[in-house]
Amino acid sequence: MYQDLENKVVVVTGGSSGLGKAMAERFGREKAKVVLTYHSDKHDFQSIVDNIKAAGGDAVAIKTDVTKEDEVKKLISFTVDTFGTLDIMVNNAGIENEVPTERLSLDDWNKVINVNLTGIFLGSREAIAYMLDNKIKGNVINMSSVHDRIPWPHFAHYAASKGGVKMLTETLALEYAPHGIRVNNVSPGAIDTPINAEKFNDPVAKKEVEALIPMGYIGKPEEIASCAAWLASSESSYVTGLTLYADGGMTKYPGFQAGKG
Repeated sequence: MYQDLENKVVVVTGGSSGLGKAMAERFGREKAKVVLTYHSDKHDFQSIVDNIKAAGGDAVAIKTDVTKEDEVKKLISFTVDTFGTLDIMVNNAGIENEVPTERLSLDDWNKVINVNLTGIFLGSREAIAYMLDNKIKGNVINMSSVHDRIPWPHFAHYAASKGGVKMLTETLALEYAPHGIRVNNVSPGAIDTPINAEKFNDPVAKKEVEALIPMGYIGKPEEIASCAAWLASSESSYVTGLTLYADGGMTKYPGFQAGKG
């Protein structure tokens, strides 16, 4: 636990499921004040808000399309109006779909790029602008993927978006370090989230994925939330521009693990 996170104001986009839910609830256990966004009314955000409050934090939810500039501006205004400030911005909202590249439509390309890259740009820009205006030495944490480093056939749009997030993060970190604003990136590997549920429910497919992970198991959302909490805390006060691979070693060429090659 990080005592300095108590009463900090945190925004988590895509906070109603998967990694976003885990991070929002972790910040709640740190007794932070959390604004979580959701995209669809079908998402059960109220139980997450209740869990955060029960853990000693505070929370509200707001429906937000991170690809729309006016809605991201509204998100920041809503956060400040509700909790008085903004200390930590977690740009987590993301999507993926599998399409062989020769059949990838421009609409599919644009949809993934708009959510995964443009959405992070807008969230980062608006959060940083507020922090600069109010002289806040804040934190921006972006969520990428091991596929900002590992090529992924049939997911060209997804891999391109995540590669963009990595370089965007590093550029922002360099640009705003003189203002005390830290910008870092978390790149998860294979994590047991709803988006992966169908794949991991298939024992054969699950075993194939586990074979790509030197540590031998699929990660839990809470393990990614721990990375975000550390990056948000003063324990990482000298860290900016980092891409933290939380992947069980997946990016370390697992085929060579037994001395092969």
